[in-house]
Amino acid sequence: MVNQKNKAKSGIPPKSDFNDWYPFIVEASGMIDKRYPIKGMDVWRPFGWKTMKLIDSHTHKEMEDTNHGECNFPLLIPEDLLEKENRLVSLLKRAREQGVNPEDLRNDEEEAGFKKEVYWVKHAGENKLDIPMFLRPTSETAMYTMFPLWIRSHADLPLKIYQIVNTFRYETKQTRSFIRVREIHFFEAHTAHVDEEDATKQINEDLEIVSRLMEKFALPTIISRRPTWDTFPGAWYTIAIDVIMPNGRTLQVASVHHYRDQWAKAFNIRYENIEGGQSYVHQTTYGMSERLLGAIIGVHGDDSGLVLPPDVSPFQIVLIPIISKDNSEIIMNKINDISNKLRSVGLRTHLDERKIRPGQKYYDWELKGIPLRLDFGGRDLKANTIMCTTRLGDKEIISLDNLEDKVIEIIEDFKQKLIINSKIKNEKAIIRLPSLEHSSGKWKLTDEISANKVYWAPFEGNDSDAEIVEKMTSLTFLGESLEELSNEMECCITGKLTKKKVFLAKTY
Repeated sequence: MVNQKNKAKSGIPPKSDFNDWYPFIVEASGMIDKRYPIKGMDVWRPFGWKTMKLIDSHTHKEMEDTNHGECNFPLLIPEDLLEKENRLVSLLKRAREQGVNPEDLRNDEEEAGFKKEVYWVKHAGENKLDIPMFLRPTSETAMYTMFPLWIRSHADLPLKIYQIVNTFRYETKQTRSFIRVREIHFFEAHTAHVDEEDATKQINEDLEIVSRLMEKFALPTIISRRPTWDTFPGAWYTIAIDVIMPNGRTLQVASVHHYRDQWAKAFNIRYENIEGGQSYVHQTTYGMSERLLGAIIGVHGDDSGLVLPPDVSPFQIVLIPIISKDNSEIIMNKINDISNKLRSVGLRTHLDERKIRPGQKYYDWELKGIPLRLDFGGRDLKANTIMCTTRLGDKEIISLDNLEDKVIEIIEDFKQKLIINSKIKNEKAIIRLPSLEHSSGKWKLTDEISANKVYWAPFEGNDSDAEIVEKMTSLTFLGESLEELSNEMECCITGKLTKKKVFLAKTY
């Protein structure tokens, strides 16, 4: 759609060089501007913000459809609540390491927790605050301080709330737009239930929501239960949703946590049960962030720029008038009518009226990844047609008599092609881990590890076995697949028969 000469002038790196391509594309396409004078806090430009808000809109709908209520908690949290959380997390971590019940341990040890990652507010004007405050890294402590005031009886349960807010973490690693930032556009859902069984039902509902959302974003995922050593200490278990990026690294775009009643005991969140006694609630959380946008950019983009799924593209269709001196008025009137017709059936359109050459317009909208481009000129006016070009390069002349139905059909076909293409890439990126051999007291791989692949392996080992595999491969255990192997296979390191399947990868 765009000639190589223009592409070379633009300076777009090839996508095969993902580490250069990605930061170039997020700025050149108008998603963000990284020149704000605080590292890791990018400025959202209108095109990028609209894309993110469309992602949010699908999340909002899923939450409302599943009876979650939207809320908005304060940005600032007092220090004493962080200390309360740190004591809990420290206790649970020690209990897990020692293999004992948390209630058998003294709650008198503290660890840093989020303390090294948060931004502190210690003054109000010229006055030093008696209790320092911090900008929320997440909202467990803020929300769970309020839950005991809202939950009194089993009739108040389940409690299901969510918010989409900015969170802040002093990320000391290398920042990367949408993937690793210090001010995070964040979605979090928090629920409270009568018992563990009801909380588990919520986890299953969350995974169904994830499945529907990822279908809209055309993102194939790896869903796995994180290993014990990589589970947030405040959780009973964590299920993570990862996307494979073009360089083979995985990007965690969502996670769900089952807390059982651990947080409820720390924050005294109890209710009067049906027998008239007092019981602690069981809780879950479900979180996502702007990493979703980073995944969409990385998975679908190509050497010419972004390729946006129709559900999240600020404009699903851009209309380009092809005019001359003697037909400009009639062409502009007609193409405005066409745009209005498409809008009347719910499609997001944009008419590009800039006084520049059509070729430059093609290039600009290709870079931004708009799904469909409609060109309309004098020949089209006479023929009562319009030329349609998709971002994937498919072209078709459409009659204006059935324009709306045909464009909707083409957009749906475009979406399905994105889904199919991304699934094919995903399947090719996941391969079986080479066999491990043990000889002369040492383990070794029978084949080399590729830098751009994600691996799976049958695994029935313990933490020490996993550590051996990680050190040998320089890969990270993502966790255990929620889907078992169809047949028993020998564990990659112990030789035990198992149906358990784990994923390993380089991660962001």
